[in-house]
Amino acid sequence: MASATDTAKADPSEPSESRSFRRRLIRFGGSRLGGLILALNLISLLILFGGAIALNEWNRGLVQARQESLRVQAELLSNVLGELGITRGEPTPALDPLAASQWLRDNFIPSGQRARLYDADGLLVSDSFAVTDAIPGNALPPARPAGTPVAPPANAEVERRTLDQANEALGAEIEAALLGMPQATVRRSETGDRVVSVSLPIRHVQKVLGVLTLEAGDVDQILEAQRRALLPFALVALAVNLLASLLLHLFVARPVMRLSAAADQVKLQRARAISLPDLEERKDEIGDLARSLESMTETLSARMDAIERFAADVAHEIKNPLTSIRSALETLDLVKDPAQRERLTRVLQQDVRRLDRLITDISNASRLDAELSRERPRLVDLAALLSDIVGVYDTTSKPGEAPVRLTIATSAGARVMGQDGPLGQVFRNLIDNARSFSPEGADVRLAIRREDADPDRPVRVIVDDDGPGIPAENLETVFERFYTSRPKGTAFGSNSGLGLSIVRQIVEAHGGRVTAANRTDPSGAITGARFEVALPAPGRRS
Repeated sequence: MASATDTAKADPSEPSESRSFRRRLIRFGGSRLGGLILALNLISLLILFGGAIALNEWNRGLVQARQESLRVQAELLSNVLGELGITRGEPTPALDPLAASQWLRDNFIPSGQRARLYDADGLLVSDSFAVTDAIPGNALPPARPAGTPVAPPANAEVERRTLDQANEALGAEIEAALLGMPQATVRRSETGDRVVSVSLPIRHVQKVLGVLTLEAGDVDQILEAQRRALLPFALVALAVNLLASLLLHLFVARPVMRLSAAADQVKLQRARAISLPDLEERKDEIGDLARSLESMTETLSARMDAIERFAADVAHEIKNPLTSIRSALETLDLVKDPAQRERLTRVLQQDVRRLDRLITDISNASRLDAELSRERPRLVDLAALLSDIVGVYDTTSKPGEAPVRLTIATSAGARVMGQDGPLGQVFRNLIDNARSFSPEGADVRLAIRREDADPDRPVRVIVDDDGPGIPAENLETVFERFYTSRPKGTAFGSNSGLGLSIVRQIVEAHGGRVTAANRTDPSGAITGARFEVALPAPGRRS
């Protein structure tokens, strides 16, 4: 498993320094995955942080709240000014500038706000800044020595333009309020600061006597204070994201890189299996992945060893008949006796049949794994399958061959999950093996039963014969490849020794187990052989 960096195609026209710099940018500690984790965490944090800094909705809500607060105060003050009789002139009322200014100065000098009172002509009557200790504007520059030429301020033009814009905006607001329309705006003050302003007409009945303007210039200060208060939390979030990225890199990206490198070692044949004990001991998904990869590579290694042994066994088994054929052919030209020549010809024919049998069984055995992995398991009724197989043997049986009898000893049914083709081959091989050892006049008996004592493999198929049995030391050896022990009189080369090996391979692929044993009578004498196939019930695979 090559890494993505090794297999990625580079643009030949791109300078190597540029490609190296780009790789360093997208990697974190040598890991592209680690760099991606860090980048995504930082991007998400920057989006959140930027949104919090912008505070658009909060800014809008704060402005609206301040406007509403100023509007309530301005309505109260304008109603008082209009109804308390701070007017003059009868029958046409008019605002008394002196009395209104005196009343506003005595009753409303707010902190952080500016109140201005205008008469019906839009002339300024009172300004709360004029009667407070607060002096708007910037600090005076330090004193200069006598005779120093006075240079115009560097930003005099900007200040003048700002003042003109502020007066123009305020004038428009006052004119609209004098027409009886309450105003609530956000504008710039004479000093360039953003202020929330509310201008309400002062009415006496329906007559507009003047305008009261309330301003609050603390919106920017409040937002700045909130940003400063948010900064520690943002720094903590940044530290947490960096720590999370580092941990993800250490515990996810780097282990994946190690697994990739170990897989590359297997690919390059410098190791037969992935083995990373420190990762396999982990109890998380990385540990599961490491254990799965180790198990997979160990299985592949075992399969490779089995293939190598199989190839060696095949070479050995084929070499014997080939040697016999070569010797017979070399001797054939030297033999003049017709009887001896006929006997050598029979030996050649037997060896050819043996080779044909060997090659056929070897081909079947080599295709077995592919056939088992190609088809998906499905529900198989063993009773129906074995009934069909026994029926074929009854139909095709020749004189002198042992008949096959089937007994179904379970009423719960004998259904298993598997492939009917390979399972049929299992039972045909077992039946053929039993018939080859059965004496004349005996039969081969099949039985299906269920044993709940073994919940993992409750379905049992038993094949009994009345042959000579199996030597005790060979009860396990009979399942090895190319093992054969034929009774006297059996045609040479009629058995390859792969039948029972194929049986075990198929049964184990279905999660089952096959065993061999000898049947005995009460005196302990062997009366025949027994092969038992144990298979799991549907839904249970060992």
